[in-house]
Amino acid sequence: MSMFEISDRAKQLQEELLGFMDERVYPAEAVYAEQMRESGDPHFHPPVLEELKAEAQRRGLWNLFHPHAQWGPGLTNFEYAHLAEIMGRSPHLAPEATNCSAPDTGNMEVLTLFGTAEHQERYLKPLLEGTIRSAFAMTEPAVASSDATNIQLSMERDGDEYVLNGRKWFASNALHKNCKVLIVMGKTDPLADSHRQQSMMVVPIDAPGVTLVRGLSVFGYYDREGHAEILFENVRVPEADVLSGVGEGFAISQARLGPGRIHHCMRAIGMAERALELLCRRALARETFGAALAERANIQDWIAESRIDIEKTRLLTLKAAWMMDEVGNRAARTEIAAIKVDAPSMALRVVDRAIQVHGGGGVTDDFPLAEFWAHLRTLRLADGPDEVHKRSIARQELRKYTSARSH
Repeated sequence: MSMFEISDRAKQLQEELLGFMDERVYPAEAVYAEQMRESGDPHFHPPVLEELKAEAQRRGLWNLFHPHAQWGPGLTNFEYAHLAEIMGRSPHLAPEATNCSAPDTGNMEVLTLFGTAEHQERYLKPLLEGTIRSAFAMTEPAVASSDATNIQLSMERDGDEYVLNGRKWFASNALHKNCKVLIVMGKTDPLADSHRQQSMMVVPIDAPGVTLVRGLSVFGYYDREGHAEILFENVRVPEADVLSGVGEGFAISQARLGPGRIHHCMRAIGMAERALELLCRRALARETFGAALAERANIQDWIAESRIDIEKTRLLTLKAAWMMDEVGNRAARTEIAAIKVDAPSMALRVVDRAIQVHGGGGVTDDFPLAEFWAHLRTLRLADGPDEVHKRSIARQELRKYTSARSH
């Protein structure tokens, strides 16, 4: 099997997922929009999503991301990447419909790898069943959280409990109607080595002292799942709810973010593909000054450049996924960092071209393009801003020559 091939099982799932998208997901987009409008609640949970979830389960398109065969099909990162791209074409419906939404995917992997049997029974099992949702509370408003060692939320020992005090924001999914649990990163020992000061704990979202202060807008949009600012005031967490052990927070965060970045990047490629499709259809359907937009040389340039951009980014992303499978996340860290920089920026260029071809309609909610743009622009910050990843890539590159020079 060459690097470009996937297993027969993955090919079958790919075909089934494409069918699900055509038959159920795309037609549900208008229903979803209408149900959200009628509710008047930006964080409403529309019934059409539960219908899609039930249909995805019936078709066996469930927990596709999970690498452990007992919970899902047990696909490799490389195989799942092809499916994540398809889901990215309808990012507000398809990932949740198949129980492959961020941040739940990362949280489920954390609970699988580091949770106790009680955590797995109380939270992991219903997450895998899609009956609850979760959030990840890491970023803070008062510090530059791109450097995780800056995190200040205090986790002070008090007997067999820890007392949490601090403020988080951009806790994505915390305002979802089904969100029941937070995974919280904070500081347990300010005097330890910089990468051993942090710990992660499991905290019920309704624990005493947890206050959902507000939802944050992103370029004027309020995502249904919400990006919450959360206040922790003397929140008491049993010692048993520390994940993996005190001081393991930074290590867990690194284990969590690698696969998530692949998922984000492949979904970004899916958005770019749909944007290019919309661009082409619009260019063929609209005329200016006696000719179709598609006949204009600059529009043809945009179409060609978009196809080239998408193909290059897909190859880089699939290489990163393949390396994660073959040599592990750590050895693939440069490729993971590279795709996290490249994929959102590439998709933004394609979406921007599509918006321009759509004229005034492109910036409205009549088309998905404006919301795609807002999501992708935010993705240049989520899971670490571009600059942090570029720094990592540059340091790895320079290390080749500094180590050679030392010999």
